[in-house]
Amino acid sequence: MSTLPREPHEDSRMQSFWMPGNYERTVRRTDQSFHACKDIMACFNERANVEKQYAQQLSEWGSKWKAIVDARPLYGSLMRAWQCFFSSAERLSILHSSISQSLVTEEGDRVKSWQKDTFPKKIFCGFRETHENETGFARAQKPWAKRLGKLEKARGSYHKACHKEQIAIDRETQAKENTVLSPEKLKKIQDAREKASEEKDKVREKYEKVLEDVTSYAPRYMEEMEAIFDQSQEEERKRISFLKQAFLSIHRHLDITNNESVKTVYSELHHTLTSISEADDLRWWKNNHGPGMPTDWPTIEEWIPPVKKPKNKKREKKGQKDKPVMIGGVKVRALYNYVGEESDELSFKAGEVFLKVEEEDDQGWCKGMLDGGKDGFYPANYVEVVVQ
Repeated sequence: MSTLPREPHEDSRMQSFWMPGNYERTVRRTDQSFHACKDIMACFNERANVEKQYAQQLSEWGSKWKAIVDARPLYGSLMRAWQCFFSSAERLSILHSSISQSLVTEEGDRVKSWQKDTFPKKIFCGFRETHENETGFARAQKPWAKRLGKLEKARGSYHKACHKEQIAIDRETQAKENTVLSPEKLKKIQDAREKASEEKDKVREKYEKVLEDVTSYAPRYMEEMEAIFDQSQEEERKRISFLKQAFLSIHRHLDITNNESVKTVYSELHHTLTSISEADDLRWWKNNHGPGMPTDWPTIEEWIPPVKKPKNKKREKKGQKDKPVMIGGVKVRALYNYVGEESDELSFKAGEVFLKVEEEDDQGWCKGMLDGGKDGFYPANYVEVVVQ
C-alpha cells in the first residue's frame, strides 16, 4: 500500500529481503501505511473544500446573473431558458454541497475511525504491529545473521590465504627464471609456496564447513521469516481491501454522471432549451408590445359632470349634523367611473349597483355603502336611482 523511499543502488543480492536488516522495509510499511491514511484524509478533506467552494461559486453566480437577466429586455421562452440555467445552478450547488458534506462526515470519519482501530499503539514502542514484526523478524534472523557473520569471516580468511598463495606462486615463477639464484634459495621459495597452498586448503575446508552449516540452516530460517512476513502481508491485505472500498465509495460520491438528480437537472434544462419557440415569443411580443395589443379606438365620449370638491373638513363637519338616515337604503346605479381621492370616499365603476344610505348634502355629496360593506361619500350626480 505504501510507497517505499528510493534507496542507493546496491548489489541486488545485498538488497534481498533475506539479508540481515532488510526486513526493516516490511516493518516500516506499517508506519508508512498509517501516514498514508492521514494523507488520504487530508487529500479528500481538501477535495471536500473544493466541492464546497464550487457550490458557493455556483450559487453566487446564479444569484448575480439572475438579477441581471431579470432586468434585461428578454421575454417569453428565451427568458425562461436563460433563467433555467440559474435554477439548475442552484440545484447543482445543493448537490455539490452535499458531496462536500459526505466526503467529510461519511468517508473522512469512516477512514479516521478505521485508522484508529487498525493501528493500535503499544506504549513506548510505537504501533503494536510494528513492534511485533520487528521483534519477530529480529528473533528469526538472529541465528542466521550469526552464521552469516561466521561465513563472512571464513570467506575473508580463505580469500586472504588464496592471495598469499598467489604471491608465493609468483615468487616461485620468478625464482625459476632467475639463473643466478642459488638452489638453496630456490628450495626455500618453493617450500614457502607449498606451505601457502597447504594453508589455503585448510582454510577452504573450514570455509566449506561454515557454508554447509549456513546452507543446512537456511530452510528453517526461511520458514520462520516467511511466517512473520505472511502475518504482515495479511494485515496489509486488510488495509488495501478497506481502502479499495473507501476509494470506491468516494468515487460513488464524486461520480455525478450516474446521479439521478444531476440527470434530472440537465434533462429539464435541455427540455427548457429545446422548448424555445420563435413563434410563441414573437406572438407574445406582438400581443404585448405590438399590433396585437388591445386599444380603445376613438368613439363618442359622453360628458361627465365635474365633481364639486368640498373645502377641507367642510363635509366632515356637515356630516356631524343630524341628517335623516335611510332605513335599508336606496339602490343606486353608477353612471360613470369614479375613483375616490380621499380615504372617506367610495370608488366604483359605471354600472355598479350599491346603496345610498344618506341623502345628498348641500355640496352635492351622498353617503353610500358598497356590496362589500365599505361605506363612504360619493358625488350625487354620478348615480341614478334604480327603479324597482
